[in-house]
Amino acid sequence: MTDSTSAASEAPALKGAALIADHVRRLPARPGVYRMIGAKGDVLYVGKARNLKARVSSYAKPGGHSNRIMRMIAETRAMEFVVTETETEALLLEANLIKQLKPRYNVILRDDKSFPYILITEDHAAPQILKHRGARKRKGSYYGPFASASAVNRTLNTLQKAFLLRSCSDSVYESRTRPCLLHQIKRCSAPCVGLISPEAYGALVADAKAFLSGRNAQIQRALSKEMEQAAAALDFERAASLRDRIRALTYVQGGQAINASSIGEADVFAVHGEGGQACVQVFFFRAGQNWGNHAYFPRHAPEEEPAAIIDAFIAQFYDGREPPALILVNTPPAQADLLAEALSLRAGRKVTIHAPQRGEKRDIVEAAALNAREALARRTAESASQMKNLERLAEVLGLPAPPRRIEVYDNSHIQGANAVGAMIVAGPEGFVKNQYRKFNIKTAALAPGDDYAMMREVLTRRLSRLQTQDAEAETPDLIVLDGGKGQLSAALEIARDLGIDPEADGPAVIAVAKGRVGDAQGRRRADRTAAATGEQIFMPGRAPFLLPPREPALFFLQRLRDEAHRFAIGAHRAKRMKALGANPLDDIPGVGAARKRALLHHFGSAKAVAAAKPEDLMAVEGVSEALAQRIYDFFHGG
Repeated sequence: MTDSTSAASEAPALKGAALIADHVRRLPARPGVYRMIGAKGDVLYVGKARNLKARVSSYAKPGGHSNRIMRMIAETRAMEFVVTETETEALLLEANLIKQLKPRYNVILRDDKSFPYILITEDHAAPQILKHRGARKRKGSYYGPFASASAVNRTLNTLQKAFLLRSCSDSVYESRTRPCLLHQIKRCSAPCVGLISPEAYGALVADAKAFLSGRNAQIQRALSKEMEQAAAALDFERAASLRDRIRALTYVQGGQAINASSIGEADVFAVHGEGGQACVQVFFFRAGQNWGNHAYFPRHAPEEEPAAIIDAFIAQFYDGREPPALILVNTPPAQADLLAEALSLRAGRKVTIHAPQRGEKRDIVEAAALNAREALARRTAESASQMKNLERLAEVLGLPAPPRRIEVYDNSHIQGANAVGAMIVAGPEGFVKNQYRKFNIKTAALAPGDDYAMMREVLTRRLSRLQTQDAEAETPDLIVLDGGKGQLSAALEIARDLGIDPEADGPAVIAVAKGRVGDAQGRRRADRTAAATGEQIFMPGRAPFLLPPREPALFFLQRLRDEAHRFAIGAHRAKRMKALGANPLDDIPGVGAARKRALLHHFGSAKAVAAAKPEDLMAVEGVSEALAQRIYDFFHGG
């Protein structure tokens, strides 16, 4: 940073766009940061610019602003400027000021604490392992961040069992004359009283650092070899101790969720916005393991785009935190290259921001996005009244009363394979998960991928069952289909065949689809452009229509449909995994788990068993002549 200027308004009478235009005349065409200040001296907005003169002059123009920006301009009573050497410096300064000043019109990261780390000290002859939070003033190796203190505590507890490092303070260490309780329960090697040599303790410290740096397999192989050697030497006590350490290491690795072999060190950010709110889910990967996640709900304007939210969020997130070499995102930040350059400057090494499109990294980002979506859905459900949503939905759809039971239907398959239908249920209390149902598609003559036929089968089975049930509570007030006009027509046809009239006394039926609504005759081109895209609602007796972008009923329907989609995909994946694990040997009478295992060990695969002759099958232990003939007949039509 090379220059700093502060300008108060020379003409107190000036305000808003006139004040901004007055400042523009004296601004340089250089990178910098500007602050807009309100009547009470509060900072309204902090922004950065590659060219201060050009950027600030855009606010002085009379049109082309959103309502939020127009309000901000009107409230401006003073401006302050800081000129920087580069745009990267301006970005870093902007992030610092936003976090410090919390301006009303900026995207604000609500973050009131730092993340904990694991520290292995290097300022003592016998290094200590402990939890650390805050500034890194103590000499040592830091590993993290972890998402929560409990995650650190669990990991520390297990690492003590695995590597026997001391956790006591230096003053306690110096005053010990006999081993403490931690040594008795085999969580410390007691270097304080010389029960382990400095060299051997140093080796434990090196192993712990190697493990926390990602060299997990190498450490476990070495311990396994030591255990075998101790057992061969009849030193069973040492062998048992090494076994317990191996178990502890396995627990640390197995206890982590969503581990990724291709990610050594990375932070994963996924943003999901809905209903004018957003959630940013952050996953921390260190040493190839997931060290936890945290959900944030940044404050922002309802019309803010996800790319702008994630851009501002990441810049503020690493104010005071060291970024990893790799940052994965589901939505590229608005200024990804500039942000990566700024973080590289802050870290003193290269930092890459990447939105993966395939492979394991993409799976991890999608998992983070799923968590962001779920977290926001939970928050929305907690903060908004479900009954209000139902009342608004009834008003929008023209229903006589708010629906007490909504059933939403969706299908899932891959080119017709492992096809399933799904039904989810929602009511005044939210989602009623114990009444969700899945339907295995049974029609053998179904054309692969025929969604209409699948929906027809699902609804036929469901509505037929309704007619045979006496329980009034099971009758839906509203049926929502994930699809368009074709799905709606199929549903209405089935209902009428069963004697149900959705337009009279039966449940209301609608279909929700993404797409465009057809142009009405005589609509002007400008009108078509403004209202062409969105979610189409199909209802019997009404032309397809769009709900306004900020309509609460639209978000409610989207959430219902997304839940049905999630449940359908989950049911399909479960069915697909079951099919992948199926073995034809399971269907042969007399072949249990033991004989199945013996056959597969002998022949190598079920295909080889199917090709074997009876005399070859009899060579397998436990297979009699009669069973061999039965197996042969099973595969050869006997």
